[in-house]
Amino acid sequence: MRQAGRHLPEYCALRRRASSFLDFCYTPELAVEASLQPVRRYRLDAAIVFSDILVIPDALGQRVWFEQGTGPKLEPVLTGGEIDRLNPNRLTERLQPVYETVAGVRAELPAGTALIGFAGAPWTIATYMIEGGTSRDHERARALAYRAPRVVERLIEILTAAVVEHLLAQIRAGAEAVQIFDSWAGALPATLRERHSLRPIAEIAARIGEACPEVPVIAFPRGVGGAYADYAALAGIAAVSIDQTVDPRWAAAAVQPHAAVQGNLDPVLLAAGGRAMDEAVDGILAALGGGPFVFNLGHGVVPDTPPAHVETLIARVKGNAA
Repeated sequence: MRQAGRHLPEYCALRRRASSFLDFCYTPELAVEASLQPVRRYRLDAAIVFSDILVIPDALGQRVWFEQGTGPKLEPVLTGGEIDRLNPNRLTERLQPVYETVAGVRAELPAGTALIGFAGAPWTIATYMIEGGTSRDHERARALAYRAPRVVERLIEILTAAVVEHLLAQIRAGAEAVQIFDSWAGALPATLRERHSLRPIAEIAARIGEACPEVPVIAFPRGVGGAYADYAALAGIAAVSIDQTVDPRWAAAAVQPHAAVQGNLDPVLLAAGGRAMDEAVDGILAALGGGPFVFNLGHGVVPDTPPAHVETLIARVKGNAA
């Protein structure tokens, strides 16, 4: 998962070298090191490039900044005129440092260790752009989708094209798989989910598949419950990442016949460790280990996770897989 290094002391020391979080993301020397730190410490099977989903609105010309202790802030985009002022023409030029990071990580990774690129899904990026930051219920974004559907549809169209362009550029730089994070898909009711989450992700997967058929596309529509099966059924989706609320036995029956499953240990349980974590790991492996499966968490690593718990987890997974 993204930002897996936040629990590492070496990551915290590295983060202090950048004046802001976006500067951190846009400084290849630092971002390469942040990407490699978890791989060096844990000898993981794959690395995910260090970046952020909000580099796309930043590259489109929306003002984006991060406040310590608060998180991302954006100047809200709420009207058709404000959306029309977004400029996709310089996207890859603005994001060139990200692609330099991808190439730098690929050059440093051990042979056999895969590199995953990523982007936010159009709906999740749109929520930040409309809300002006993180939101508990995404009420403003959903209200705009009801009140001015064409405005939101236009924004989703722009973001869909931008995500495709961004992912293809990462693939050209050395990413061997790409993941689409729809972190706020669970806020959508079924009708809006079809329009603003499923369809855009399907289009992104199709366009990646046309250009790079050998590159797997992973979808992570967090919090969608039974709708995970709908994402697994999309053409071009090689794997679906499931959150910790999903029963892995259900995922084995409803998702795994159509796509590989990635997940889904509770990140808080990883922080807690102990017997409860061991039992949960064994249950996930028992349910999903017989089919196409990538062991992972149900969301990102929480900052207070002891590295020793991660080491215990990896040893248990690899021991059971041997």
